[in-house]
Amino acid sequence: MNAIKIRHLFISPGHNFFGHHGEEAGVNPTLEVDEIECVSGRGVRGDRFFDYREDYKGQITFLAIEVFQEICQVLSAGTPSPGVTRRNVITEGMDLNLLVGKRFTLQGVEFEGVCECKPCYWMDQAIAPGGEAALLGRGGLRAKILTCGKLRVDS
Repeated sequence: MNAIKIRHLFISPGHNFFGHHGEEAGVNPTLEVDEIECVSGRGVRGDRFFDYREDYKGQITFLAIEVFQEICQVLSAGTPSPGVTRRNVITEGMDLNLLVGKRFTLQGVEFEGVCECKPCYWMDQAIAPGGEAALLGRGGLRAKILTCGKLRVDS
């Protein structure tokens, strides 16, 4: 997995979209950090999905920066932080859809790609109108954490 570079890492202590259907989005901050701690079977320490549910498919989420930048350009969204998507790891250099159903290692931490991180209607607010449709089929990757370790932003 040397082709994958980590460009940004994000955590949030609470949910802004998840569980807010029919309500206003939450106001929990999305914090950009240089390092995250991945805990096997539990999630990312300090993130809203940590210990969410046993064997949860979205213990960690990934999004390709190339997809985000293209969508922002097409939707004339300016240059928002990729943190608006609420994904934990923003990568560069890999089609994340190829990792669905596969085990992979990144910076010494082993993951299992479970499924696409499907976009929801909130992306029309978070990115720009049309965000949900633009992300369909390339909204990122939900994964399980198989071994403990830390991920760091590549320099």
